[in-house]
Amino acid sequence: MDQHDAILSRLLTLHPKRIDLSLGRITRLLAALGRPDTKLPPIIHVAGTNGKGSTIAFLRAILEASGARAHVYTSPHLLRFNERIRLGAHGGGKLISDEKLSAALERCEAANNGEPVTFFEITTAAAMLVFSETPAEWLLLETGLGGRYDATNIINAPKATIITSISRDHPEFLGETIDKIAFEKAGIFKTNVPAIIGFQTDAAARVLEREARRTRAPLIVAGQDFFVREENGRLVFEDDHGLLDLPLPKLAGRHQYENAAGAIAALRAIAPELPTPAIEEGLTDAEWPARLQRLLRGKIIDLAPIGAEVWLDGGHNEDGGRVLAEAMAEFHDRAPR
Repeated sequence: MDQHDAILSRLLTLHPKRIDLSLGRITRLLAALGRPDTKLPPIIHVAGTNGKGSTIAFLRAILEASGARAHVYTSPHLLRFNERIRLGAHGGGKLISDEKLSAALERCEAANNGEPVTFFEITTAAAMLVFSETPAEWLLLETGLGGRYDATNIINAPKATIITSISRDHPEFLGETIDKIAFEKAGIFKTNVPAIIGFQTDAAARVLEREARRTRAPLIVAGQDFFVREENGRLVFEDDHGLLDLPLPKLAGRHQYENAAGAIAALRAIAPELPTPAIEEGLTDAEWPARLQRLLRGKIIDLAPIGAEVWLDGGHNEDGGRVLAEAMAEFHDRAPR
C-alpha cells in the first residue's frame, strides 16, 4: 500500500458515527491549519446533479488555452485519488504528486488531532492547503454533495457560481423532491457573485431563481440570458456580449452543448476579455474520462466480440440514464431500436 493510501485509510476511521450536515468540522480543521481557505486563487464554484465534472473540464480547457493556470478540485475519482486534486501550471496542469498528497494529508491529520471528521471534509481541507501554497490564476471547485452544507462551501467570495442540471440523487441527504434538492444546491449562491443557472426543469429553475434573488446574487439564466444551439455542424452561443460561432465540443453527446454553454457564460461574465480562440481551443481540447467515452484499445476491447463497441459512462441516476439513451440513439452507427 502506498503511503497516501495508508493515510487515506486512517482518515476513514475518523468518520463521525452520525453525519450532521454542517460546516462546523471543516471550519474547525481549517482554523487549525491557518485558514488556507482564505488564501486561495479566484474561485468558480460548481454545484448540480449532472454535468459538474464536464463543465469544469470545459472551464479548465478554456482557461488553460488562454494561458492561465487553473487548480481543479473534483470528486469522486475514477482510478486514483490523486485525480481529485489537479495543480495548475503554465502549459497545462497535472495531478498532485504522491509526495505532495501524502504531505498535505499528514498535516491535516495532525491538525485534526483525532477529532471526528468526514473523509470528504479532511480531504477537501488537504486540497485547499495545497492550492493555497501553489500559485495559480484560478481555482475550479466542485461540490461533493448538495451545496449548502458541502465542505467546499466554506469559501466566502467566489468569482462566480454555476448550477448544472438538477435531478433526483442522494435523497437521504438532499431530499426526495426537485424543490428540496435545488434548495440545497442554491446554498452556494453568494451576495453580489454572479449565479449562472444551467438548463433546468421548471421546478428546479423556480427554486434556484428565487434563492438567487433572496441572496442578491446577479442571475445569468440559460434560455433567458444565454442560448446555445447546433447549426451546420457548429456550436452557436449567444449572450448579451454577442454571438459566437464555435466548433462542436470534443466531448460526445448533445448534453455537452449545455455544459459548454454554462462554462462559456460564466467566463464571459467574469472574464469578458477572454479571447475567442481560447474558447474554441478549449471546446475541442476538453476531456473528461468515462463520460460517453468509447474504448478503442486495451484488455477489455481484446475480450469483446469482434465488431463490438465498448463505451464508458458515469451516469448513475434517472436523468443520467436518459441522457445516455438519447446519445446512443443519435449515433449514426447505432442499430435501429
